[in-house]
Amino acid sequence: MDSNRTAALREGFLVKRGHLVHNWKARWFVLMPDKLLYYKYEGGKRDSSQRGKIMLKDCEITCPYLEYENRPLVFKVKTKNCVEHFLEACSREERDDWASDITAAVDRLRFAHDDDTPVNHKESEAKLHNIDLTKVLDSMYDVHSGINMSYHVEQGSTYSNCFSGSAVVDWLVFMNLALNRAEAVTLASALLEEGFLRTVGHRSVEALRTAGLSELFVDDSTALYSFSDNLKKRGSVKVETSLSAVELSGSVVKRGFLMKQGHRRKNWKVRLFVLRSEPAFLHYYDPTKDDVSPVGGFSLHGCLVSSLKDNGVPSGVKGNIQGNLFKIITHTNTHYFIQAPSLQEKMDWIDAIKEQT
Repeated sequence: MDSNRTAALREGFLVKRGHLVHNWKARWFVLMPDKLLYYKYEGGKRDSSQRGKIMLKDCEITCPYLEYENRPLVFKVKTKNCVEHFLEACSREERDDWASDITAAVDRLRFAHDDDTPVNHKESEAKLHNIDLTKVLDSMYDVHSGINMSYHVEQGSTYSNCFSGSAVVDWLVFMNLALNRAEAVTLASALLEEGFLRTVGHRSVEALRTAGLSELFVDDSTALYSFSDNLKKRGSVKVETSLSAVELSGSVVKRGFLMKQGHRRKNWKVRLFVLRSEPAFLHYYDPTKDDVSPVGGFSLHGCLVSSLKDNGVPSGVKGNIQGNLFKIITHTNTHYFIQAPSLQEKMDWIDAIKEQT
């Protein structure tokens, strides 16, 4: 999966929405100085010919893009011909990094053909003067364009009718109520301090107890919040506990796109893997589906993880793979064959998993 092209600025898996049929497919993207290329994977190997390209000159990037309720990690690339491309990353950090790198490439193309002095669109400081917090709150409540309320899992408990700190920050930036994430955190902290929002679960409660006034609000997917009890307009928080909730309650240690070989058909598919600790579990999700539940996973207790050599096809592995393989054997003797995008990512995943076994 490694690229030999020195001109490549960035590459990796993203999930792309189709133009004609609006389904989501994992594609391998390569960011070049003037275009974004994407490829299909078959049988664990990337096609030699590209599936498409997005010319970057005069493109507009929207990040975050929150029109897809169950896909909060989407950003939009709109070409100068008004063609819109919707791309989803594996994490908030990956999404923001991809959007930043693409924006930088677009800016370089613009400045190369423009003698005018570059304009810094984010030179404004994080000032909240004359902002009406009640109007911000009303916008958050809006049934059509307000923040999405859903269920979240923390330490074995499932909380409904709430939202994460990172979702609030994404929404404030997307709605142009804040210029950047730092300003959005300041605005969210003001909403929290004024009693419009309240903490839900351990992470946000502990942050509120220990942080200074400028750090009341946590920009993180594991910090949960809801509307205050005296402002119940869209449902109250409910807490439920289940076995599956316990599995998903651990702290997220690592997440990313990896290729996994199926157990029955032995075909290779891109999956979003999420590694959690306390309890230690590895879950994987189908990035083409809107379902937020994992399609599989297992406890890491008693697991063995090992790197597989790239010279030849290891026993049990099918398909014309491109290397960077590792294997996990669970305590029930189930074998998982996994392929990483690069040698470095393979070693990072192996080290992270070993720390949890």
